[in-house]
Amino acid sequence: MAPEEWTIRAAGGDDAAAVLDLWRVASSLPSVTDSEAGIERLLRHDPRSLLVAAADDSVLGTLIAAWDGWRGSFYRLAVHPDWRRRGVAASLVRAGEARLAGLGAIRLTAIVASDEAAARLLWQSLGYARQTNRSRFVRMLSQP
Repeated sequence: MAPEEWTIRAAGGDDAAAVLDLWRVASSLPSVTDSEAGIERLLRHDPRSLLVAAADDSVLGTLIAAWDGWRGSFYRLAVHPDWRRRGVAASLVRAGEARLAGLGAIRLTAIVASDEAAARLLWQSLGYARQTNRSRFVRMLSQP
């Protein structure tokens, strides 16, 4: 399908189950916030942060484009396997960039799994460089 056959829009609360299904089908690395309650919490905090690519009421791609007032961050870029290599991921990233630029972001970061070569190549093809002089530290405050 051509890009005209899908649209990119902000997700709504009624998309939560479809988003979770997509993340499972797309083999997106699981996260402790993968729940309908987690998605609803995200949308209450920033109703336009979760972008979905949709065709005929089906969610075929996602990207969280988050703004914290300091920098823009991308999370959970995922595309249904049947829709890969059709421009969906690039379209989501470009829509996320536009959203974050409109909010005032001048620096964007993307969380990308180190062992996902295809994901790293995608981000590089879109003009993003791997930051080698920083590490990410994580602490769990509670278990889901």
